[in-house]
Amino acid sequence: MSLENKISIVEDILKDKKVAIGFSGGADSTLIAYLSSKVAADTLAITIDNHLLPTGFVENTKRIAESFGIKHEIVNIDFYEDEYFLSNDSKRCYTCRNLMYSKIKEVAGKNGFDFICDGNNISDLVNDRPGILITYKNDFKTPFIEAKLTSKEIHKYLNDNGIPYSRSTTCLATRLPTNTQTTHEKIKRISYCEDYILANTNCEIVKVRDLGELGIIEVDNINELLSKDKFININDELKSKGFKKIALNLSQIDDDEYIVIEYNGGSFSYPLPFTINIENTKNQIKDAVFSDDERIEVENIEIFENGLIKGHDFETYEDALDAFMGVLPKLRRNIR
Repeated sequence: MSLENKISIVEDILKDKKVAIGFSGGADSTLIAYLSSKVAADTLAITIDNHLLPTGFVENTKRIAESFGIKHEIVNIDFYEDEYFLSNDSKRCYTCRNLMYSKIKEVAGKNGFDFICDGNNISDLVNDRPGILITYKNDFKTPFIEAKLTSKEIHKYLNDNGIPYSRSTTCLATRLPTNTQTTHEKIKRISYCEDYILANTNCEIVKVRDLGELGIIEVDNINELLSKDKFININDELKSKGFKKIALNLSQIDDDEYIVIEYNGGSFSYPLPFTINIENTKNQIKDAVFSDDERIEVENIEIFENGLIKGHDFETYEDALDAFMGVLPKLRRNIR
């Protein structure tokens, strides 16, 4: 299916509705807001300021919402007041989304918006992002998933149509290893270091992983850091903030996520990076032809508890990929 056809599906989903959007100003929520501003009866962008976001995050959401001519509400939730969140366990992203989506749902309801959606796209479903369960739990709509849009396609549409968006919207607490306490001091150091690199390079995405004495830099354009003087300056500046060693992750950040399946002779396989809750997934699949504690079979696709998805008897790669994408929203994962 062409990109334009997928966009048309999203527009049909949003058309004439009162649409509330969890809005970060990143690619996904920006495109939802843009399309909604064109076809919906009314649009409300709801931004959560959790005090753990990159510099300029809130101002950027204001600027984008204003450019689309849509309503915009900013909700303050100080995550530093939530001791469980600050403990930073392996469920931190699930916890974060639970806190934010509960508030988004409340604000949408108070303003009379009955169609609440987020920008999750189909490529989010093949990554280790447990927060999607909160989307399902709160019955948020996911137009991009319904249209089978990937991150790469969303970026292409935004870029082709000159629609500005932020490439840096992720919570700074994700830069800390799980099971290490989130503190003001750590977040302040991460924020300063990322801002310094952004200001002194042409990188658009910068993440500084804080491993205590070790800081690991991740960027979308490594060449921007490799000139001798520039790297020395960055190294010295970050060390001045308390890191004893600075490392560079040689794998560049690539946010153009898409889905490729291993296809051969009519069959495919795809190992997901998480395990499947078979019982909860059964509740989403009404036409299963076989199931037990470790596997579900539906038509020509098998879903295994260990996260492996297999398909067979497809005529083309496109048919197999479409069927795989069709089953992804029905999967319910386990949370470690």
